[in-house]
Amino acid sequence: MDIRNHSSVTVFILEGLTDQPELQLPLFFLFLLIYMVSTVGNLGLVFLIKTSSQLHTPMYYFLSNLSFIDLCYTSVIIPKMLVNFMSKNNFTFFPECMTQLFFFCFFGIDDSYMLTAMAYDRYVAICNPLLYNVKMSHRFCFMLVSNVYIVGAIGGLVHTCYISSRSFCGTNIIHHYFCDILPLLSISCSRDYTKELLVMILVGLNVFACALAIFFSYAFILSSILCIRSAEGRSKAFSTCSSHLAAVGIFYGSIIFMYFKPLSTSGSTQEKVASVFYTTVIPMLNPLIYSLRNKDVKEALKKALKVGILSRSV
Repeated sequence: MDIRNHSSVTVFILEGLTDQPELQLPLFFLFLLIYMVSTVGNLGLVFLIKTSSQLHTPMYYFLSNLSFIDLCYTSVIIPKMLVNFMSKNNFTFFPECMTQLFFFCFFGIDDSYMLTAMAYDRYVAICNPLLYNVKMSHRFCFMLVSNVYIVGAIGGLVHTCYISSRSFCGTNIIHHYFCDILPLLSISCSRDYTKELLVMILVGLNVFACALAIFFSYAFILSSILCIRSAEGRSKAFSTCSSHLAAVGIFYGSIIFMYFKPLSTSGSTQEKVASVFYTTVIPMLNPLIYSLRNKDVKEALKKALKVGILSRSV
């Protein structure tokens, strides 16, 4: 990845979440708490799935990868944010900014496609239960997850190489709290609106392709659930999807609000709030959603805690 600066600007200044000094310390502790909860929750879920034999299924294999992605996603954003809360000069060098942009795009795209893979898993489980073990083999799941990371890496490279080729010869103040696509484009002095349109089309393809795949998967799932005669069977089938639906709704809602609006509103307070939601809050909520609303995870957690207590007492 070529991240050499082709402009006179070598250092950016991150505007941050707020310019009010009295809010810096409370926000520091708030996001430190969010990061701690997110780290413990996602690491705990990965460890629980790895060590609990009852969770060694494709559904939880995808979930463990989603938790790993969420953990990395927040680690790209929050530590730098915490430093900026405690610093008067929020500098970031050009290579550092491009590196953050790459990993932000990489894990953001991974998150979207992993949710899509999880939707396909639920589609096969409910619509073709007799063929589930055949279709969702270990080899197929591994290939699916590998392709998710490959697509994320390609997307991250495309976005980062394009942004790094722009010139930044005017202001060096990024009206955001991290290096993102739209805030960087808004301060570039070599705007190419045709190429920017192609960049936004690529973002749109990643979002809408995944969203449409999830929509159609759940359309078939809903149709299959409605064909189940017993109320208990319908409730059980829907309960396996409710956590995933909640995560999908929150993730795509904030993404659409963030990116699919006029560029003139870039850097607004609403944009920052939306980006805070999907870069920090959602990765924290996902392990809570999947653990509190999932019977298998709760049982595995109780079993793990019981074994831990017994091993300590012996």
